[in-house]
Amino acid sequence: MTETMSAATARRVALAAQGFGRAAPAAVGTRQLNALIERLGLLQIDSVNVFERSHYLPVFARLGPYDRSLLDRQLFTPPGRYVEYLAHVACFIPTASWPLFRWRMDAYRAKHSTDPWVLANGAMLDWLRSELAANGPIAASEIEHDANKRRGPWWGWSDVKEGLEYLFWWGEVVSAGRNRFERRYGLAEQVLPASVIDEVVDQADAFRELLSRAALAHGVGTARDFADYYRLKGAGVAVALRELEDSGELIPVTVQGWERAGKPLPAWRHRDARIPRRIEAEALLSPFDPVVWERERTERMFGFRYRIEIYTPEPKRQFGYYVLPVLLDDRLVGRLDLKSDRQNGVLRVQAAWSEGEAGFAGVDRIAALLREAAAWQGLGDVVVMGRGDLAPALAAAVART
Repeated sequence: MTETMSAATARRVALAAQGFGRAAPAAVGTRQLNALIERLGLLQIDSVNVFERSHYLPVFARLGPYDRSLLDRQLFTPPGRYVEYLAHVACFIPTASWPLFRWRMDAYRAKHSTDPWVLANGAMLDWLRSELAANGPIAASEIEHDANKRRGPWWGWSDVKEGLEYLFWWGEVVSAGRNRFERRYGLAEQVLPASVIDEVVDQADAFRELLSRAALAHGVGTARDFADYYRLKGAGVAVALRELEDSGELIPVTVQGWERAGKPLPAWRHRDARIPRRIEAEALLSPFDPVVWERERTERMFGFRYRIEIYTPEPKRQFGYYVLPVLLDDRLVGRLDLKSDRQNGVLRVQAAWSEGEAGFAGVDRIAALLREAAAWQGLGDVVVMGRGDLAPALAAAVART
């Protein structure tokens, strides 16, 4: 039998599954950090730090201010609870989850077997393997080699860096922490426990487990929603979803308003998903937060069209460079273009936009959230610039806080 769920209920279920709507802990320690990462299953990595690097932000959104060095120790100190891999894209994942992506590593190796760079640089790859065996773990910049030269106007990976990335995709090397955000590479056997390296999970079992975790992290969603969490594709997705439904783990639902071409979208609720009557939350969402990273789902669930404009030329940007959606309770009420001006000790709101009237109605809560974010960043003040329809009201609200 298929359940029927309102769109508002679906939003609350999804946000509760993502860790929202719970009372903030009195203090955030490693236990709270680990519990949250286990709930999410991953933290997406992105190098942009105009406000703050992305992997720190989902934690702040859900737990409030915390000591980032605690998270650094959890993520960057091998061997530990977490390792990096291409789970959604580049992400921190629990080390125990690494074997679930062995099929992806094998698929990359097969795909790259005819890659011109790989064919031309077999000797380089063998040299990197021996270099890591003798000296690793090590960062690409620490490996001296004639080919280790920067090229291009922005970053231009060296041959050494490119070779290490291929070995990373194939699972031969793994992240062994980071130094000033530069990844250190080590052979898998230098970093991971033997029990993790030796564990064999075939692709069908991996798909079923990953879709189960994705459904739990979503609470409610479509096949596309669940599959995108770990970027799963192909016929194996439908097979695994059918098995999870047959086992009772996934319960078919019809969500009002979730339609395509006038027909309801097939959807499921995870059997363990909470169905809260209300969600109380104030949060700044990273562009790479799981709540908003699948843009079609964000638009379907919140009526909020969201695009990242980092790579859009400035004259063509609609909302700003590093724009964060603002969550109040179960609604996305606005968007803020934020910059941590560390030299001057202020959090700059370079643009502020309301989503309809919702941002104006919650402007005092947004101002308080910005004050909290500034303090968490070690910044003394919040400065609201003039761009955006919400900017004047937000500037006044910040002045009152």
